[in-house]
Amino acid sequence: MKLYYAPDTCSLSPHIVLRELGLPFTLVRVDNRTKTTADGGDFLAINPKGYVAALQLDDGQVLTEGAVIVQYLADLKPEAGLAPANGTWERVRLQEWLSFITSEIHAGFSPLFNPALPEEAKAILRDKLFRRLAVVEDALQARDYLLEGGFSVADAYLFTLLGWARFFAIDLGRWPAIAAHHRRIGARPSVAAALAAETSAQAA
Repeated sequence: MKLYYAPDTCSLSPHIVLRELGLPFTLVRVDNRTKTTADGGDFLAINPKGYVAALQLDDGQVLTEGAVIVQYLADLKPEAGLAPANGTWERVRLQEWLSFITSEIHAGFSPLFNPALPEEAKAILRDKLFRRLAVVEDALQARDYLLEGGFSVADAYLFTLLGWARFFAIDLGRWPAIAAHHRRIGARPSVAAALAAETSAQAA
């Protein structure tokens, strides 16, 4: 498999999951501005949507959308327990969290990267994002991970997005349970390995 990624983007989530599962894969860096790959290829030929992550399977098929990719990967090695079994209530709960993280947390952060957005608009968006993070805070006050069964692909996704807080001087400490969760996930060997690999590639 090939994971098309860019540093400091949501592609870190499936990267973490791949390492957590110990699956063989190749990292292919994408330049988000030029839409070219590190070897000079046209990323739009891989994913016409133009954004990472994209997972190219060994048979050539390409899977996009991070919340879908991480579930696909988890199902390749169900014994690792990163996603409850399909058809169970617990799997529905996982999908509920992935949907919330995508539509409320991911979509809440994304417009803040737009330098043309007026500060007044950014203040409104931050306020909405903070209300959504309060929902996550409430959940994490009751348990260490988003699902009662322990670490899952949803935690990897949330960790990835919360890493963006540093770009906007958002102190995660205002949500103690979220801050503790972020430290907890960041201490996992798979996370350290993924971050190190992306940092090393960026330096090269």
